[in-house]
Amino acid sequence: MKARLDIWRGTPGAAGRFERHEVPFEAGQTVLDALRWIRIHRDASLAIRFSCINANACKECLIRVDGKTVYACTTRLTENAMTLEPLPNKALIKDLVTEIAPPDERI
Repeated sequence: MKARLDIWRGTPGAAGRFERHEVPFEAGQTVLDALRWIRIHRDASLAIRFSCINANACKECLIRVDGKTVYACTTRLTENAMTLEPLPNKALIKDLVTEIAPPDERI
C-alpha cells in the first residue's frame, strides 16, 4: 500500500508549489516517518524540522496537515491523500520549515 502526500515546496519571495510524493504505508506510521522516508529515498533537498527524543517533546515539527496545525511526529499517516504545508502565521524559511523562535530569542 502507498500513502500520498502533497507537500508545499518553496522559499521566501519565490512562487511555491505542491509536489506529490507516494510513500510506503504501514499502519502506525507518522507523517514525520513519511517525510523522513522521502528525504532518505527520494529527495534529500526537502526541508523539514524535527529534533525528536520522545514524541511531542521538542515541538519542532509543527506543520499544517489538511488545514490543521499538528505535530508531524504524532500525526498518523493515512491511506488517503494528505496535504502538508508550512505554518501560515510564521515566517517561511524553506518548504515546511518556518521560523518558530520568538523574535527576541533569534541569533
